[in-house]
Amino acid sequence: MVNDTQVRGLIRLMNSGKRLSVAAMNVGMSENTARKYLEAGDIPSRLKKGHWWRTRTDFFAAVWAWVENQLAEFPGLEAKTLFGVLRREHPGEFSDGQLRTLQRRVKVWRATKGSGKEVFFPQTHLPGELGASDFTAMGSLRITIQSQGFDHLLYHFVLTYSNWEDVSVCFSESYESLSFGLQNALWRLGGVPRKHRTDSLSAAVNNLSTVEEFTRRYEGLLSHYGMVGQKTQSGKAHENGDAEQSHYRIKRGIDQALMLRGSRDFADREDYERFLNKSLAERNAGRQGRLAEEMVVLRALPGSRLEDAKRFHSTVGPSSTIRVQHNVYSVHSRLIREKVEVRLFAEHLEVWYGQKRVERLPRLRGEEKHRIDYRHVIDWLVRKPGAFANYRYKSDLFPTSRFRVAYDMLKEQSPARADKEYLQILHLAALESESGVNAALGLLLADDQPVDPQRVAEQLKVIGQEETVRDPEIGGVDLREYDTLCTTTEVGS
Repeated sequence: MVNDTQVRGLIRLMNSGKRLSVAAMNVGMSENTARKYLEAGDIPSRLKKGHWWRTRTDFFAAVWAWVENQLAEFPGLEAKTLFGVLRREHPGEFSDGQLRTLQRRVKVWRATKGSGKEVFFPQTHLPGELGASDFTAMGSLRITIQSQGFDHLLYHFVLTYSNWEDVSVCFSESYESLSFGLQNALWRLGGVPRKHRTDSLSAAVNNLSTVEEFTRRYEGLLSHYGMVGQKTQSGKAHENGDAEQSHYRIKRGIDQALMLRGSRDFADREDYERFLNKSLAERNAGRQGRLAEEMVVLRALPGSRLEDAKRFHSTVGPSSTIRVQHNVYSVHSRLIREKVEVRLFAEHLEVWYGQKRVERLPRLRGEEKHRIDYRHVIDWLVRKPGAFANYRYKSDLFPTSRFRVAYDMLKEQSPARADKEYLQILHLAALESESGVNAALGLLLADDQPVDPQRVAEQLKVIGQEETVRDPEIGGVDLREYDTLCTTTEVGS
């Protein structure tokens, strides 16, 4: 079969003055064939005529009208679903190998007769005009801290003109995380774009009481920095495409950097954040030209950051606890029935009373969880040891595994006195030192000695004596050695 290359070669040879017979022989075709293509004046691929008739049996001819009706009425139906119905309704008529044929025909029908698809309109970005942000989950990268899974998100900010980007580690799509991450990005950037776009506002509002409250706080944040807010339509993540595409690229870049690092495990969170900052610096290094254009037109930062916390008041209950965002936290028992101010940040909360911060607690992730500090309630538990057995938050009163083992041993030694003696040990930890009592328990358990408050107190006293700092002894100083040193230096120089 003659191809396009042969005919083009034939035409070149004829144009150079070769005879037809010689030119045909050089390109590997007969003289008659060469004459046919010269007379046609075109190459084989364009002279080939297509056929409109079918070359194979149409297995779906009898049911195609039904298929078209289903596709028109239910556009979301897949060809595989329709094929399953056809096989049930017409047993023995269709084989597995015909599914691909139906899929091709459905695809052609949708492209020629189906409804129009959504059109995406490329946008022109201007320097300093827009910053886009969103949250992205990092679980797929399998990052660990000291071999323990580190389940977290990144708040991700990107300038749409220069693609300069910044990230902050967070653990929920809350307003506090949004405020913390956005302000981090703006202060690291050193300027403020005119607009800010995000599609995570609806997610962030889940941790708040009302949409109106979120809108008010978010508008306050934007107003503080002089930005105009934009929000994408619900379910239209592509409208924030700059952030979405940047998510994919930054996660891929971090994944590549982790491969080169040779490990996905980090010593601590600070070690991981240093790694992220280094990766970001390398990514942003190639964007300095366009970033310089943005810096000229970015607005100036305000005089200070806006507080990231949500503030509200709560009355301490009789169990010495407060309820915050569907979670329970303990405070000191002296605050029972007092009204306190709670300041809720992205990763911690503060309890204020009388214009003074009285507690700083890690923020619990999720809902219906609790964090009880035994120091807050131990004074009254030792007075009411009978309340310990069925205490709702009993599991929080074992600071370390050694405390739990000690309690189990006390239950075996003297079940009737176990709760009271364990609470005395816990009271000792609150009064003296939790780490010291933990060490004392470790020594007793290692030596298979019985555990009781008196032995723990004695062991704690021994540990304290061993750790007493002694004044160092400094011997007399012979100044002649200094003179010898100076003489040696002068000679050597």
